[in-house]
Parts: sequence; C-alpha cells; structure tokens
Amino acid sequence: MTSIKSLLLSSSLCLLPAVMTGQTMDSADLLKPLGEDWPTYSGDYSSKRYSKLSEINQSNVKHLTLAFATRVTGGAGNAAGGGGGGRGGRGGGGPAPVIVGGEGAGDSNAAGGFGGGTSIKAAVLEVGGTLYLSTPDNAWAVDARDGHELWHYFWKTRGGTHIGNRGLGMWNNWLYMETPDDYLVCLDARTGKEKWHVEIADFNLQYFSTMAPIVVGNHILVGTGDDLDEPGFLQARDPETGALQWKWYTVPLKKGDPGLESWGDVDTASHGGGNVWIPGAYDPETHLYIFGTGNPSPAYTNPPGRNGDNLYTCSIVAVNVDTGKMQWYFQTSPHDTHDSDSTETPILVDGEFNGKPRKMVLHASRNGYYFTLDRLTGERLVTSKFSDAVNWAKGLDEKGRPVRNPEKDSTIAGSLVSPNNGGATNWPPPAYSPDTGLFYVQQNDAYAMYYLTETDPRGAMGLGGKEEDGLGTLGSYLTAIDPKTGKIAWRHRYPGTGGGLGPGLLTTAGKLLFGGDMGGNLVAYDPANGKPLWHTHLGQVSNAPETYMLDGHQYLLAAAGDTLYSFTLY
Repeated sequence: MTSIKSLLLSSSLCLLPAVMTGQTMDSADLLKPLGEDWPTYSGDYSSKRYSKLSEINQSNVKHLTLAFATRVTGGAGNAAGGGGGGRGGRGGGGPAPVIVGGEGAGDSNAAGGFGGGTSIKAAVLEVGGTLYLSTPDNAWAVDARDGHELWHYFWKTRGGTHIGNRGLGMWNNWLYMETPDDYLVCLDARTGKEKWHVEIADFNLQYFSTMAPIVVGNHILVGTGDDLDEPGFLQARDPETGALQWKWYTVPLKKGDPGLESWGDVDTASHGGGNVWIPGAYDPETHLYIFGTGNPSPAYTNPPGRNGDNLYTCSIVAVNVDTGKMQWYFQTSPHDTHDSDSTETPILVDGEFNGKPRKMVLHASRNGYYFTLDRLTGERLVTSKFSDAVNWAKGLDEKGRPVRNPEKDSTIAGSLVSPNNGGATNWPPPAYSPDTGLFYVQQNDAYAMYYLTETDPRGAMGLGGKEEDGLGTLGSYLTAIDPKTGKIAWRHRYPGTGGGLGPGLLTTAGKLLFGGDMGGNLVAYDPANGKPLWHTHLGQVSNAPETYMLDGHQYLLAAAGDTLYSFTLY
C-alpha cells in the first residue's frame, strides 16, 4: 500500500499525535442517526445514506481538495508466516504488519482476487479516526487523517467467486469479514490479528460469500450467494464465538414449510435459490431486519417444479433478529425468469402518506420497478416503473406486483427484453434525503436478446439454459423518485452511450448528492434538481461515496479501482 499526499496539511493537523488503531464501537451506537463516523455498511440502520454533516455544502463544494490517495495491493506481500512485512506508509514506524490466515494454499489469489487486480467495491467503515476497508480475501486499517496503512490482513482462499466484497462489520473492538470461500472471519480492529474463523456455507455446493456483515445487538447477520441450485438463507452468528444463533431459509425445504404451495414440487423448491448477498436495513422499534432475496433457480428456464410464484425469491422480507422468524414479505417479481433479484438495499423512512403518519420501506428493484411498502405489515403503498424501457411485465396484479409476460421469457427465436441481466439497477446502494423527500437511484435502460439454449427443463441449472446478447442502452441516469407517488422527480442523463450503472450514492445536510458517473468522475449534484455542482476525475468510481468528520474537518471518501481517495476543505 502506498499513500500519496497532494498537499501539506495545516500545521494543527500535522502536530496531532498518531491515532491508535481500532477504536471501540459499542453496538448501541448503531442505533443513533448517522453522525461523525461511518460505522456500518449504509452509515446507519435506516440505509438512507444521509449524513447530517454540512461543513461541505453547496456554497463551498467547489473548493474540495484532495487530502490523500491510498493505493491498496492485495496478497501476502512480504509477510512471512503471518507476521511482519507489508508496505510502508506515512507517519513512520516502519512497514505496517501483514497478517495471514485462511484455509487455502495461498497460491491462487496472490494478486488479491480472481479476475485480475484489486478493486474496492466495499463500504468503508470509519470509526474513531481509522478507516477499515476490504476487497476479496483482504482487509486493511488506514489512518483516516492521512491515509497511511496501519495493518493488512490477507486470507488464503480455497477459491470461489471473487466478484467483490461489500465491506466489514464492527462490534466493540472486533471486525467481521466474509470470504469468497465461505468463512466468517473475526479480526482485532487494533492489530488485524485473527481471533477466529467459522464456516458459514458449504463451499462444495458452490456458495460464495460477499456480503458486508451487519451487527445488530449481539447478532452478526451474514448472507451468501450461489449461482447453482442451492437454497438461499440468512443467518445470525454470535459476535464472541461465531456460533450459529439461527438460520432462515428463503425457500421451502420440506413438506409443510410456508410457501411450498407457490412451487411445483418440494425438490425444486428446496434447490430454488433466493440467495442473500446484499445488506438490508434494520428497524430497532420492531426488531425487524428488512432485506431483499435473490432470483429463483434455475433462473431462465421453467421446469414443472417452478410452477407458481416461487416464494420467497425476489422478495423484500422482514425477519425478527432475535428469533429468525419471518414477520412479512412482499414479492417484487413473482416467478422471475430473468435473474431479476430483489437484493437491492431497501431504505427505511418515517413520514406522511395520504395524510397519515406511516413507517415505510423504499425499494428500487433490479427489474425496473419502484415500491413503497408499509414497514410494519409489508402492505404495498406504491408501485411504479422507474425505467421507461422495462418490457418484461404486462401490468400489475391486485397486490401491486408486476405480472410476468411469458412472451418475454428466453425463446429459441430470441426475445427482446429490458432490463438486461445487469438490471435497471443493481447492488450499488441508493440514497434518500429528508431535505427533499426524494429517493435516489442509479439507472440503466439497457436491452438484450434472450435465447433459450436448453429445451429440456431438466437440463438447465443455476444461471444456465440461455444466451444473452446485449443490444445497447437508451442511456444511464441518476434518477430521483418521489416515494409518495412513485413518479420521477428528475433524471440526470450521464454523458455518452455506453450504459452501465454508477457505484452508489450519498446525500448530506449540506444539500449535496454525491455519486460517480459513467465517465470516471466523482460528482456533487444539487439533490433538488440534479444539477452538477462539482466534479473530479478519478477513473471509474467503484464504491458509493461516504463522509465523516475528524478534528473539526468533514471528509468526502470514494474509491476508484485499487485507490481510496479522501477530499476535504482547506
């Protein structure tokens, strides 16, 4: 890791003593609205990604200046036997330690992950002046003032899908990380040394684990993915030992299980997918963890066992964190045939709806539809299209759910479908501003031809059985939605015609909306109308921007590939 300063800090900052790594964080602090730190995936439990910090605002955002840029390199580096080594950083004291763990040989991911190179797609925690970040198989602690490395942990993997890592969870002095080969690892936040690791899914069944763990009280909530034909589940682990507390399966496993009537047979249901791979939101009043589930399996074909709605795939689900029991659900894509999972992070908002106070859930789904739900019951309040290109559904049913058009399933001749497999939106987290009352989401209006390549319904597994040929896009947008009506308040079209999705969003009390565009820029917008106010070119921004306050200065944080950038006002 190398740290590059773009300018000298003020003398007051230079004279500050080195920050002790690993500040303690009481899990009760997570019950508070987002403040000076960024202690969990979305900042706080509501997942609004709204910060009350306002030192950076519309009047001065144009004066933002680079505070530091820190480049990370995955792998064991110069570590020998789990101690020493590493790369030097600003602040002296020699190279930071590299701690090595894992169950693999360590020879398959020396560069920090499969797929070539290192890319920071994760949320970055900031607690007490320390940044904690991750990529597949790697975690780092970095000084939040100047970006120098404090420690680096490297996990020797057995293999698996290294598509990304969504971040770390924190409880007291401990950090929690999921690994692609299905372990939950507990690290000492002060030193990076491993306390324990436990297996959370069967690697031999092709599960992979990318989710940022969510800490709720004495529960560590973790989820997994799987692109084969295995059941999805959410589980809670003990933060002290990693022991299993409870596990909730997203599909029926046996006769008598709720939701089995929405499948053709129990065997297909019990291998029906619905994996949980993106963090949700938590309501402390009801003790409900509200999150999205993935697509059914097989994803693109229709064996007889898939007859019906296929509960509880492609759904928003509320589970009691203390018992692991489902309280309610709402299915956004009944009998999905396009891999349109509903794992996108929901946002919790209290407000007025039709003249009455309402506790709401806001959700923009990969399938191109937006939903406002009642947070206590799961009742649908609003359904609307946020993408004009969406054509896979032929209307809404009496519950406000999109009705699949079978003519848009994969066919031998080919079917023109929007959105494409990437979705009208996807994992990049949305945001909400109480100042404007608007919900913000990244959007892509892309089309593809879907061809059926396996006509025997017994022959396709997981994501197989089809070929997808992309045809282009009508454009990529930053979109603002009115949650009370589902109507588009404004759209900002990104320049160019290449399509794709931005990396996620942040809103602040400084009346700013931050996000990355398709041209590699980090941009500040006016959240009321989408007008760009400031930008800087970083290369492709790869995670959602965040903000924190330290020593009386507000910082803006974002990553582009293997480099973490921090900006502030001087």
